[in-house]
Amino acid sequence: MADNAAAQDQTNADEYAAIDLGSNSFHMVVARYSANTLTIVDRVREMVRLGAGLDSKNQLTDEATTRALDCLKRFGERLRGIKSENIRTVGTNTLREANNSAWFIEQAEAVLGFPIDIISGIEEARLIYLGVSETLKEDLGRRLVIDIGGGSTEMIVGDVTTPMHLESLYMGCVSSSEKFFTGGKITASRMRRAILAADIELQPYVAKFKRLDWVDVIGTSGTVRAIERVIRESGFSESGITPAALERLLAEVVAAGHIDNLNPAGLGERRRPVFAGGVAVITAIFRSLGIKHMRVSDGSLREGVLADLLGRRREHDTRSETVRDLIRKHHIDEKQAKRVRDLATCLFKQVKNDWNLQRRHKLVMQWAAQLHEIGFIVAHSQHHRHGAYILEHMDLAGFSRQEQEVLSILVRLHRRKFSAQLLEQFRPEKMTLTIRLVILLRLAVLFNRGRNEEQSPEIRISVTEDQVNLLLDTQWLEQHPLTKADLEQEQLWLEGSGIRLQIPD
Repeated sequence: MADNAAAQDQTNADEYAAIDLGSNSFHMVVARYSANTLTIVDRVREMVRLGAGLDSKNQLTDEATTRALDCLKRFGERLRGIKSENIRTVGTNTLREANNSAWFIEQAEAVLGFPIDIISGIEEARLIYLGVSETLKEDLGRRLVIDIGGGSTEMIVGDVTTPMHLESLYMGCVSSSEKFFTGGKITASRMRRAILAADIELQPYVAKFKRLDWVDVIGTSGTVRAIERVIRESGFSESGITPAALERLLAEVVAAGHIDNLNPAGLGERRRPVFAGGVAVITAIFRSLGIKHMRVSDGSLREGVLADLLGRRREHDTRSETVRDLIRKHHIDEKQAKRVRDLATCLFKQVKNDWNLQRRHKLVMQWAAQLHEIGFIVAHSQHHRHGAYILEHMDLAGFSRQEQEVLSILVRLHRRKFSAQLLEQFRPEKMTLTIRLVILLRLAVLFNRGRNEEQSPEIRISVTEDQVNLLLDTQWLEQHPLTKADLEQEQLWLEGSGIRLQIPD
C-alpha cells in the first residue's frame, strides 16, 4: 500500500505506466492517453534474472534482490511526475513462489515508490491475452496465445478480446535452463530430458486445448520473440515459427554443446544463458499440440496491464465485474449486499480523512460488503470462515493476491469475535488500515441485521487513532433493544482490535 509523493499526482495526468517484474526480465512501458487511444512513448527492459536468484529453500538471494532493487531505482526515476493511480506494477511466477516475497515487496515498494501487486498465474494469463488483443488487431479466427516466461508459461484460447480458457504451467526458460543445462552444458540427452519435462507438464491440458478448435497461434514474450528472430535471421523461416524451422534451431542449439558457443544470428548476449531452456519448452508445445505455424505479437503482459489500468481509470473495472458475476453465480442476496455496501460507504466518507483512507481502500471494503455472505453457498453456520476461504483461493479476474488476501480478511472478520492473529503477517501500516476497514464493515452489517427496508436512523461516527464514537439518537436506540444489545456485544468483540467502540449511554 505504498504511495509516492503527493507532488507526483499533479503532473502528466495523461501518462500511464505498467511494470512487469518477470522471472527473467523486468519491463516498463509508458504510454500517453489521448483521443481515446494509448500511445507507447517509452519502453525499458532490464535482464534481472530474478528466477535464477531462488536458492534451495525458495528464498530470493541477496544478490538477486540487489539486482532487482537497483533496476527498480532506475524505473522509479522514470516514473517521476506520473500520477500514482496511473501506475501499476505486477509480480509474476518468481514472486509467487519465493518464500520471502513479502520481505522483498516491502523493500521494492520503498525503492520504486509505488505499490507492487503479485498476480496469480491465471490472472497473468488473462492480462497477457488482453495485451495481445490490444496490439494485434487482425482477427484470423479463434486464437491460441502462448507466453513463455522465465518461470511459467501461460496458454490461453479465446475469440478476439474474450478469453475462453486460461492455464498457467510451471515451466519457463529460466527454470528449464537452471534445471537441465547447469553449467551451460548442452547435450542431446539434456535437451531430451528438458523437452520431456515440459511434455509432462503439458500432458493434462493437451486434450482440452485441442478440443477448443483454435486456428491462429500467437506467441509472445521475450523468449518467443528471440526464437522467432533467430529463426528468421538464420533463414530457417521467412515468417513466424514453423515445426521444420524449430527442429533446425533445436539441432543447432544441441550442436553448440555449451551456451558460450551458442551464437546464432539474432541472439542477444543477455538472452543466451536461458535460450536452450526456452527452445526446449517451445519444442514440447509445438509437438504436443501439433502446431503448424506461430506468428509473434509484441503485445504481452505489460500491454495488458496498461489496458486494464486504463479501464479502471475509465470506470470499467474488471474487479467490479468479477464481484457482480460472483453475486449472480452464487445467489447472494443482492438487496442485503447493497444495504451493507451503502452504509459502509457512508461511514467511510465520514472518517476517511481522520483515518487516512483512500479510494483503493474504499473499493476493497465495498467489494467485501457485497460478498460478505458468499460463504452461505457452503453453510450458514460459520459462513464468514467459508467465505474467507473461498475468496482467498478462487481465481478472481482483475484482483491481485494482496487484494484477495485483504478481501478474505474483511469477510472473515465481519462478524463474531475479532481475531487479531489473522493480521499478524501484515506490516503495521497495512494492519492498521485493515482493522479500520473491518470495523466499518462490521458496523454496516450490524445495523442491517434485520435485512429489511426499514428507514434507518442517521448514523454518524467520529474517530481517533484508537476509538470509534458512534453518534445515534438515544430515543431510537431505546426503541431498538436488539440493536443496542448487538452494539454492547460488539464492544466486547472488538477488544482484540485495539480500537474501542463508544456508544451512546
